[in-house]
Amino acid sequence: MVTANDDSPRRRASLELLRAEASDELAVLIHERLRGGEDPWDFMEDLPSVDELVVLTLRADNISENGGVRPNRARNYRVLRQIALDYPPLTRAVWRILGEEEPTRPEGPQGLHRGRGPIILTRR
Repeated sequence: MVTANDDSPRRRASLELLRAEASDELAVLIHERLRGGEDPWDFMEDLPSVDELVVLTLRADNISENGGVRPNRARNYRVLRQIALDYPPLTRAVWRILGEEEPTRPEGPQGLHRGRGPIILTRR
C-alpha cells in the first residue's frame, strides 16, 4: 500500500502492456471523435502521445492511491520525476508534460505550442 507521503508509483505492469493499453485507449478516442464528425486535422495534435498517456495514467494511479488528493506543484513534479526514474523510456514524455505545465512558457509563432513541431508531409 502506498502512503500519503509516498510519491513513487507502484509498478502495475510492464511498459509494453501500459503502452498497448494506452494505444487502445487513443484508438477508441480517435474513433469516437471521427464518428462524431470531427475533422482529424482539428484534434489530432491536441491528443497526447501514447507515452504521454501512459505517464498521465501512472500519475492518475498515484493520485487515487493517495486518496484522490490532487498533488500540489512540488509533489506533482516529484511524482512525474519518479515515473521517469522507474520507466526510463518515458523520460521524454514526462519532461514534455512538465513543460506544458510551465505558466511562463512562451508561445510559438502560431499561438500555443504543445511541444510538437508541425506535421510535414514529404513525397519519397
